[in-house]
Amino acid sequence: MREQTVVQHPVAGEVTLSPSLRARRVSINVRPSGEVRLVYPCRMPARRALAFLDEKSEWVLAARERMARKRAALPPPLPPGEQQARLEELRRAAKEDLPPRIARLSAATGLRCAKLSIRASRTKWGSCSGANHISLSLYLMILPESLRDFVILHELCHTVHHDHSPRFHALLDRLTGGREKELSRELRRYTIL
Repeated sequence: MREQTVVQHPVAGEVTLSPSLRARRVSINVRPSGEVRLVYPCRMPARRALAFLDEKSEWVLAARERMARKRAALPPPLPPGEQQARLEELRRAAKEDLPPRIARLSAATGLRCAKLSIRASRTKWGSCSGANHISLSLYLMILPESLRDFVILHELCHTVHHDHSPRFHALLDRLTGGREKELSRELRRYTIL
């Protein structure tokens, strides 16, 4: 795998280039901090990935603005001691709530995960590995219950379709009673603390 590099883009500013063995296409990730990461297949020349970024630079600016508005709406950060206590409170709540929740949704849908782990992930609400190991962020506990269920259903659907293909979205939409797009929009209003 090639090394990550940081480049200065004329519109997007500082961008981290991340060639990846797992990537099948170019993707742009704008983090809540405003950091931009351009992920692309290792076999693809960086100039081609940067051409994609050029096409999407207005989207990057709009995403940064959205992130900045979300950050401005957040309460001020807690002092370190209180922050650690809050994290432990979320961890306890997640360990109590999420395993029975995924078991209930698994039983209702017939979709099974091989293993569940709960982590303090700040970049994703959840993920599903190729071996059907689901990892959920303890920060799910800041979401309303309906959105916790939505994230879990999303990850359970990945146990059948390990991508975001039309078949994946059709399954998720069916399992959410035709509300996938609505719930996805609602989830985007939240930021992991």
